[in-house]
Amino acid sequence: MADARPAGAYVQLTLAAPEIAERAEPGQFVAFAVGGATSAMLLRRSIAIAATADGQVTVVVAPHGPGSTWLAGLRPGDTVDVVGPLGRPFPAAPPGGPAVVVGGGYGAAALVGLAARLRAEGRTVAAVAGAASADRLCSVEELSRIADPVLVTTDDGSAGRPGRVTDALADLAGDAAVVYACGPMPMLRAVTDVATAAGVPCYVAVEESMACGIGVCMTCVLPVVGEDGRTRFARSCTEGPVFGGDRVRFADVGRLPWDVVGADAMGVLAP
Repeated sequence: MADARPAGAYVQLTLAAPEIAERAEPGQFVAFAVGGATSAMLLRRSIAIAATADGQVTVVVAPHGPGSTWLAGLRPGDTVDVVGPLGRPFPAAPPGGPAVVVGGGYGAAALVGLAARLRAEGRTVAAVAGAASADRLCSVEELSRIADPVLVTTDDGSAGRPGRVTDALADLAGDAAVVYACGPMPMLRAVTDVATAAGVPCYVAVEESMACGIGVCMTCVLPVVGEDGRTRFARSCTEGPVFGGDRVRFADVGRLPWDVVGADAMGVLAP
């Protein structure tokens, strides 16, 4: 561990991990072993990469259960078992107007590196960051150094404009060439609906629980429509975590749809 610091309701951890930092791309994640060598917590905790620089990897942790709380308690000098980079990154932006990044809560951290990459490519970038309350906003300062405008929303009106990220996105989507989003699943569904209604492609980084991070345990599957029009259960950790928003069957996440059964229910999807 190189650094640990509070960030509102979250904790920002910076790891000395040069091999991961060298290969990571925006949208990918790392998977932590938690609890120490003798812990009964066997499953890893997967967290999106927020930034990479100088051989270091930064993530933002939201303390909730025992695993994430243990991670949030790490201090500089501690050693942690981490695997990465994992998953597929955000795809390149199509030509045209501005790219819009939309983050909900600590999901905004996963979009900072993407926004920086887009700006480095000469793209205009706009951002929306939202949360339930001001203390649960994340990475607004970092996004403000890259994107223009940066629109902030909170459910309770304690920062920015009151309302949801989709309220702000509606002001930007009409001129956008692409929308990228990371945050809770209901938010991703709503963002996809707004982008699709505006005729704008949308890519979402899902937050399904990824226990192994390498496609073995099948805990993170969700129904995704392939290029052939058939729905299959895709593993968020390997086929994702980034998917075309219009290909995710959000209404059926966590369910067994009638048309996704049998030997063909699992399949590798095209990027």
